[in-house]
Amino acid sequence: MGLFSRSKDKAAGAAGGGESVTLEDGSTVSVSQVVDCLGDSCPRPQLMTKKAMSKAGAGDVIEVKIDNPTSMEAIPPMMPELAGTHLGTIKTDRYWRVIVRKN
Repeated sequence: MGLFSRSKDKAAGAAGGGESVTLEDGSTVSVSQVVDCLGDSCPRPQLMTKKAMSKAGAGDVIEVKIDNPTSMEAIPPMMPELAGTHLGTIKTDRYWRVIVRKN
């Protein structure tokens, strides 16, 4: 384990999901994968989102948990190049839940 290694393997733990999320427009989607980027700074959340999107199937909904404002703002504009759609961003007390879907 290196100096900056994390004790929690987020890539392996990212497969969580199965939870339903109500979006800002009132619609509900079922999350198939959760990517935990809490405590990560740029560009790690973007890279982890890109990796999750590349492995996702068409129609899969991914929730990205982010507490870094810069990363939160960077995810939605990335969606067209990743063949995805930004469904919404939900603010909680400590972090944002960025909800995206693979096209």
